Amino acid sequence: MTRPIILASGSETRQAMLRQAGVDFTSKLARIDEDSIKASLLAEDAPPRDVADALAEFKARRVAQQHPEALVIGSDQVLEVGGAILSKPVTAEDAIAQLSQMSGKQHKLLSAVVIYEDAKPVWRTVGQVRLTVRILSPDYIESYVARNWEDIRHCVGGYQIEAEGARLFARVDGDYFTVLGMPLLDVLGYLTMSGAIDG
Repeated sequence: MTRPIILASGSETRQAMLRQAGVDFTSKLARIDEDSIKASLLAEDAPPRDVADALAEFKARRVAQQHPEALVIGSDQVLEVGGAILSKPVTAEDAIAQLSQMSGKQHKLLSAVVIYEDAKPVWRTVGQVRLTVRILSPDYIESYVARNWEDIRHCVGGYQIEAEGARLFARVDGDYFTVLGMPLLDVLGYLTMSGAIDG
């Protein structure tokens, strides 16, 4: 009997990626205190890759404890620019400040996935993409945020590359799905190899 698959995330983008790939799953929001976990890791000088991995694992573990019979996918994304980690903007002013900080610079998106079976971690990966933001005028940043705030308020870095956010970039080096928040091809590969989905 095939295990039920649960995505431990409320992210509509991650849900859409799996749904469009033909994966039969349900989603359940993992109630964790991301801010305190992240703050604790950063206080220990944890590298951004480890922060992304830990957040993905906390999400998967929380849901797997409630549904040990399921294959649970936890995922999280961290943005690193100049050695600092940016979080989701709280206000439009935060988004403007973040985009101003990234203007003309390269940053990294680290998208981690941890999969649990029988309430234990069985697979993990961290996808990495380098993105170069073009030099943005202050007027454009402000107008971009004003037009898109409702869509970008839950997005690390304050952009959606699949929408008008594409105009912010001069170059993207890496996997498109990883930019969206999950290294989908790697996840599908594991799900296929493990027999969780047909392939």
